[in-house]
Amino acid sequence: MELKRVVVTGMGAVTPLGLSAEETWKNMLAGVSGCDIIKQMDASRYKTQIACEVKDFDPTQWIDRKEARKMDKFCQMAVAGADMAIKDSGMDLETVDKDRIGVVYGVGIGGLRTMQEELEYYSEHKDAPKFGPFFIPKMIGDIAPGQISIRYGFHGPNYATTSACASSTNALADAFNLIRLGKANIMVAGGSEAVITDPGLGGFCSMHALSTRNDEPQKASRPFSASRDGFVMGEGSACLILEELEHAKARGAKIYCEMVGAGMSADAYHITASHPEGLGAILVMKEALRDAEMQPEDIDYINVHGTSTPVGDISEAKAIKALFGDWAYKLNISSTKSMTGHLLGAAGAVEAMACVKAVQEDIIPPTINHEEGDNDPEIDYNMNFTFNKAQKREVRAALSNTFGFGGHNACVIFKKYAE
Repeated sequence: MELKRVVVTGMGAVTPLGLSAEETWKNMLAGVSGCDIIKQMDASRYKTQIACEVKDFDPTQWIDRKEARKMDKFCQMAVAGADMAIKDSGMDLETVDKDRIGVVYGVGIGGLRTMQEELEYYSEHKDAPKFGPFFIPKMIGDIAPGQISIRYGFHGPNYATTSACASSTNALADAFNLIRLGKANIMVAGGSEAVITDPGLGGFCSMHALSTRNDEPQKASRPFSASRDGFVMGEGSACLILEELEHAKARGAKIYCEMVGAGMSADAYHITASHPEGLGAILVMKEALRDAEMQPEDIDYINVHGTSTPVGDISEAKAIKALFGDWAYKLNISSTKSMTGHLLGAAGAVEAMACVKAVQEDIIPPTINHEEGDNDPEIDYNMNFTFNKAQKREVRAALSNTFGFGGHNACVIFKKYAE
């Protein structure tokens, strides 16, 4: 069977760096940190009091006020991101075949704030237990793609993917394959997450997973630096419009780039820690390259998982070195989580967006917060981690890695579009 080609024709985002894909990208290139003291809740009881929060998000800019009240924040941001991406794609909603448009969204946890609020109310009224009628539909992760399909009348494949921090990369991979196999003409694909809440912050704090650099929030996320002490939690959403090439050309769509490969693997090692030698990471990158019919030296940029955790950064650096060999010293590597924080289930979509822009504009966003001499002896700094400043170079193809609790690994590849 001849697989169909897939291109990116639209993007939208709500992130700690901006309320659009363009604003987010501009701040990535400038090396802006989205981290600060947490404002949306009282975090003073926790060891970690910082996060990368979305600023000035007003859901009513995209959603009717009454409808917005029926959605958890993660779903509001998913709808907003999708709305921007659909507009950016230029598709004519009056004439497009909506039976051939689907939605797949990655959500790692879902409506945790809704869950907290409902259980707090329940605990205070146990004698007459009462739950809100929208409790379940606000909480469940798959409501995000559901709400998007309802909003636009898209009747194609519709579901959510959940694989922890790999969730939205899995969503992109599934959407890509659905189009390649002829199951849809267009897929609205991305991810969303909003769990800066007591259970979210408290749960990760109890695991000792988060940075406690509360006195220097903007410097807290520092992937590949020896002084890294955990990840910084983020929130937000990002959406890509993936489209079958001939369909895009027929309607005169602008094409950002081509999506050419996706890989998936499992560490099969530990519930939270990555394999120390990066076994699963090697396997997933190798599979993505095989799927794209590419060689390691065809990749110019890797947007790494790079969470700023002591173990994870080492294992990923080792995996890249093992798989790419000499080419590992000639490509660029960067972790945009140093600026956005870790958006958990939405991370893959935001980082895929960064790869698309890198391919389009031939520039690599930096890994910020690395200081001279702050080197980990287990990491080979002869590799180019694009520290502190964006770098211009030809980007023929870019690869994006995401790894999740449970050992879930997902990887996608984008390259310059050519006839």
